Amino acid sequence: MKMIELKKLKFQYKTMPMQFDLHIAKGEKVAIVGASGAGKSTLLNLIAGFEIANSGDIYLNGEKHNTTEPYQRPVSMLFQENNVFPHLTVFQNIAFGLKANLKLNNQQVQLVEQAASAVGLSEFLQRKPTALSGGQKQRVALARCLLRDKPILLLDEPFSALDPQLRQEMLDLLLKLSNEKNITLLMVTHQPNELVGKIDRVIKIENGFIV
Repeated sequence: MKMIELKKLKFQYKTMPMQFDLHIAKGEKVAIVGASGAGKSTLLNLIAGFEIANSGDIYLNGEKHNTTEPYQRPVSMLFQENNVFPHLTVFQNIAFGLKANLKLNNQQVQLVEQAASAVGLSEFLQRKPTALSGGQKQRVALARCLLRDKPILLLDEPFSALDPQLRQEMLDLLLKLSNEKNITLLMVTHQPNELVGKIDRVIKIENGFIV
């Protein structure tokens, strides 16, 4: 089954026209590489709904999503930084993935606690992000993405600011949790060598086109 299908998806970015044709199967893990400004982040933003294509079609989990709002799409997205709300605790940051008003019933509280446990943050639930390391903040964001329970996870260089050992730990954790939930991954990276043997394929973008 195709989880992501882009057909002649055209987008005019400043002076560079882009076009994407792409098929990604359910549960597949795909890395995106390419030079800065090639269109990697734009591709993710088009799938997530933060940008709207000029023409062409987007199918996600078998449904057409050409103009739907980001929250209506079966997609979660993890960015390079600024993934956490500084005024909320770790618990509240994760819970935001379930309910924006943070009013949870007992079952939902348990789900938040399980998500925190899965990323190794059970002891940090009452801390604010200012008391966390960069790696711990990305664990909070990853837990929130997993809690949203969407079948597609888009990642825009989510661990590039971390040191190599921590980056490897986070990649291994991401792949382990996504395997357990059979999540389809599409990840922009500048370190494809770190993913060798761990993902299904690598696609390269040059000047707004997949080559």
